[in-house]
Amino acid sequence: MKIGFIGLGQMGTGIAQNLLKAEHNLVVYNRTKSKADALKPLGASVAATPAEAATGADIVMTMMADDHALEAVAFGSQGFVPALAAGALHISLSTISVALSRRLTSAHTEQKQHYVSATVFGRPDAAAAAKLFVVAAGATAQLGRCQPLLEVIGQKVFRVGDDPVAANVIKLAGNFMITTVIESMAEACALMRKSGVAPETFLDVMTNSLFNAPIYKT
Repeated sequence: MKIGFIGLGQMGTGIAQNLLKAEHNLVVYNRTKSKADALKPLGASVAATPAEAATGADIVMTMMADDHALEAVAFGSQGFVPALAAGALHISLSTISVALSRRLTSAHTEQKQHYVSATVFGRPDAAAAAKLFVVAAGATAQLGRCQPLLEVIGQKVFRVGDDPVAANVIKLAGNFMITTVIESMAEACALMRKSGVAPETFLDVMTNSLFNAPIYKT
């Protein structure tokens, strides 16, 4: 199975490395070519354009920074959507808007291609260690098709429905919850300082009792 992998930032590089370690056949593309070239020793082939990465691929995986970046590689002058064969699958790992996820669903349907949204929770170190949490949504058959790949990059895969948008909504809501955690901890630490209690002491108590969870410790 040939896999095109597009987007080799801090998250994408770790994910691609794990797929290569699992002996998957990857053709990689990144706007900054040196990041793609760095994966050659692990067995990756390097494409000059997103379209080239998708040509002949059974699956294309994308990990882009935002809507604009994904739109550029998908629909730009050398975008991968027109180059992807009918029956091939696009797995989007990116944090993107619901609107773009819907656009991708429609575009792939028109091209007789398949689309799965597989958003991830975790920092770059988790990506490198294959410890991401993956939230996947799409047609059941396509989720089954990509499950082995998602298991390579993550410690747990959550299937959340047959509409790809569901994964994007969950990712965005999760990010919202992370910001509220940061805000609540900031307010609590401000109270500690004003009350003469070391914030470090407070955090030690909280993260080893009521809030003993990865998001608070991180």
